[in-house]
Amino acid sequence: MNNDTQTSPPRTDEPMAQIKPKLSNKERMKIPRHPMPEQNPLERARNFFEVPLGYTPEMAMEEAERCLLCKKAKCVEGCPVNVQIPDFIEHVAAGNFSLAAQALKQMNALPAVCGRVCPQEDQCESLCVIGAKVEPVAVGRLERFVADWERANPANGGTGSKVKIPELPPPTGKKVAIIGAGPAGLTCAGDLAKRGHAVTIFEALHKPGGVLVYGIPEFRLPKQIVEAEVQYLEKLGVQIKCDFVVGMTRTIDELMNEDGYDAVFIGTGAGLPYFMGLPGENLNGVYSANEFLTRVNLMKGFEFPNHADTPVPMAKHVVVVGGGNTAMDAARTALRLPWTEKVYIVYRRSHVEMPARKEEIHHGEQEGIEFLLLTNPTRFLGKDGWLNGVECQKMELGEPDASGRRKPVAIPGSEFTLEAEAVIIAVGNGSNPLINKTTPGLSVTKYGNIIADESGKTSREGVWAGGDIVIGAATVIKAMGAGKSAAKAIDEFVTGKKQ
Repeated sequence: MNNDTQTSPPRTDEPMAQIKPKLSNKERMKIPRHPMPEQNPLERARNFFEVPLGYTPEMAMEEAERCLLCKKAKCVEGCPVNVQIPDFIEHVAAGNFSLAAQALKQMNALPAVCGRVCPQEDQCESLCVIGAKVEPVAVGRLERFVADWERANPANGGTGSKVKIPELPPPTGKKVAIIGAGPAGLTCAGDLAKRGHAVTIFEALHKPGGVLVYGIPEFRLPKQIVEAEVQYLEKLGVQIKCDFVVGMTRTIDELMNEDGYDAVFIGTGAGLPYFMGLPGENLNGVYSANEFLTRVNLMKGFEFPNHADTPVPMAKHVVVVGGGNTAMDAARTALRLPWTEKVYIVYRRSHVEMPARKEEIHHGEQEGIEFLLLTNPTRFLGKDGWLNGVECQKMELGEPDASGRRKPVAIPGSEFTLEAEAVIIAVGNGSNPLINKTTPGLSVTKYGNIIADESGKTSREGVWAGGDIVIGAATVIKAMGAGKSAAKAIDEFVTGKKQ
């Protein structure tokens, strides 16, 4: 299977900045929101190429014209990393894509990632003023366009790149260790490097990126995008050490007391999968979503045995349990494996309660995934140690539970069986206990999440934490926001230290 990235890179010539007649707000609101060009569903369901193809410069400029350029922009309040959205959009409307990229990167170190995977519909776009009357400005699509344009556009006759490195301050002489090269760690590292500190990221896996490389599939976030964002941080001076497991290779105390790090940020995410405790869960063919996605996304297991050492389940019928973004990623990934014939999503609530992004659900429906809603597995069936089916039961919604969603209640006598050679469990993740166990004095919750204040400060002096390791499994942009807040606090801490 060809897993190379297929994208439609933005045109490489930058339009001249345009002086246009100023549109009235009424005229701006008459411009329809540009849909995102996409691969045909029947074609993309069998390849790993990126589904959305991206705006052209003309589309981006016209979409940007829809923005009212509010002086007190509510959309900015909805952005966890505080991107000054009207500023970069105004540059896009004028055709100043380089200036738009600079404006974006003042607050966001990973714009090409955020433009693809952030739930803008629940954040910045949900607060867009024109969204009360018409569709909101497509902030995420414009962010993606600008980041892609900057990366693809050659400068100086094709001899360089327009990805500009900001002028860095003189070195402060302070060292900061970042544990985990996921969204929180990468963001924290970038912000600290831009403040003049020596930053080293310690990553347990063999590639940096965290969930961006092992969890999110190629068709939603091409790995070349992640690599480019990481390379940008390396150009800022960030060092990255992979295959380095903090808690085993070195402890936090050793990093601080022996290796001379003035502060530490823990951004290890929530990578410990939850299971359901159902009969038959130990059968061969039952996987956690984390394991399955890592085998495909990071280890390229679909190329086993010719070009990869890690296999993936060669199942004709796949059942994915769960209704979040991870479940959608697992189901859509399984569908793309050449031997798969049928993929089911089994979710115990209704379509309305599904926590996955609407766009991802829509894409999955277009691609042919069958959604069995108000359904829950009761046991896994097998023969000779291998899975061959899933017993399920129909549900109905009762009173709301602690989450505010109506609680699913089993319907007696509604059991049925699905044929399946693989089941992927995507019902949540917890924290890996390794750092907690090897760092005395680090306070954690009963679930193993590190306790930290709004800045990320933990119970240990000089140690901060942020992202999923603190709040549990959440979004990429929330993790980035936590990394940014921690970077500010760490900077104040290390620069205020007595020599």
